[in-house]
Amino acid sequence: MRMQTSVVALFGLALAACGGAEESVSPKQTDGVETEVSENEGDAATAAAVAGEADYADMANWLCHPGKEDDACSANLDHTVVNADGTLEEMSFERADAPPVDCFYVYPTISFDSTPNSDLNAGPEEERVAALQLGAFGETCRLFAPVYRQITLTHLQSLMGGAEFSADPELGFNDVVDAWNTYLETENNGRGVVLIGHSQGARMVERLMRETISGSDSEDLIISAMPIGYTMYADAETGNVGAFPICKTGDQTGCVIGYVSFRSDFPPPADSRFGDTSADGQRAICVNPAELSGDEGVLDARLARTGFFGIENASFVEGQRIATPYASLPGMLSAECVETDGHTYLAVEVTGDPTDPRADDILGDVVVGPDVLRDWGLHLIDINVAMGNLVSIVETQAAAWATTSTEE
Repeated sequence: MRMQTSVVALFGLALAACGGAEESVSPKQTDGVETEVSENEGDAATAAAVAGEADYADMANWLCHPGKEDDACSANLDHTVVNADGTLEEMSFERADAPPVDCFYVYPTISFDSTPNSDLNAGPEEERVAALQLGAFGETCRLFAPVYRQITLTHLQSLMGGAEFSADPELGFNDVVDAWNTYLETENNGRGVVLIGHSQGARMVERLMRETISGSDSEDLIISAMPIGYTMYADAETGNVGAFPICKTGDQTGCVIGYVSFRSDFPPPADSRFGDTSADGQRAICVNPAELSGDEGVLDARLARTGFFGIENASFVEGQRIATPYASLPGMLSAECVETDGHTYLAVEVTGDPTDPRADDILGDVVVGPDVLRDWGLHLIDINVAMGNLVSIVETQAAAWATTSTEE
């Protein structure tokens, strides 16, 4: 049985001028409703978006925070195990009552704001992606996700039409730094922290590691960093990312996990910027979470019924609709890190059986009209395709970090 293949069509795509590739939607689109935005409205909104500093003592500037009631990460995170024989098992998500460590997350390019930089008023798209990519880590972490004035989907699309780049690339990063410093001052109290980011958010996390945390007092607080869905290189001299080595084992702490994902039967084409080898021959970082978690390459996915953009478009089993927001497909997905002449990436193999009632394929490709953009790989599900593995890794690393910090 084939999975339903109607995926959300993105009307325009652009490469972020700051070095990573991002999605874009045009015209402004929110939950399937399109609206036109005039240049004057955009100019006025741009001024409002960049005015002033973000106050991260204000809970309104956090998507997820332990001090905020009914935050984005409080969404329903139950998932259904879809077995190969078509039987379904609903699994209730259980948040930790008093998790010993924290997760600090920076979300990907998702804002539908009409301005080059988003404002600090989180829309449903920011809230949805925080639940999608961060919420499951609530099994083992307190969750922190600041709103930041990112470069928007809308602006990236306008670049495709020939517009000049007019966003402020430092505005969003300064917000992330301010949020991190506020977290350290008011919430940390010596707790271990996992840094998580995807796409534009992954770039923010890498910069935070290199420019703010490395060499600071907070360096020793880092359990691990997971800048995912972003092409990242280790320093040639040390093999590290700033002060942080690449994770080699599941219980290693103070280390980095990163990768970009592609289907095993559709590797990155020559023009893909995801996972590309640098001009001086450096290989992109690829750490396989399905190996680090001890699962011998088997992926434990949490795939959303509604997809990355909140549109219900996935069917996981013939003739049935799962009742939970997420699904796992045991034994169907596996991964390995692969190097080709020009790219290093996480190759995801999908093993479907057309004779059983379970879907034979997954959604996660970037699609424009009828065309799958192979140079983007499985960018939309970089984190979710390995969510169970990543959560398991954090649990193991947190226990190891707690032991080490107690001994010290």
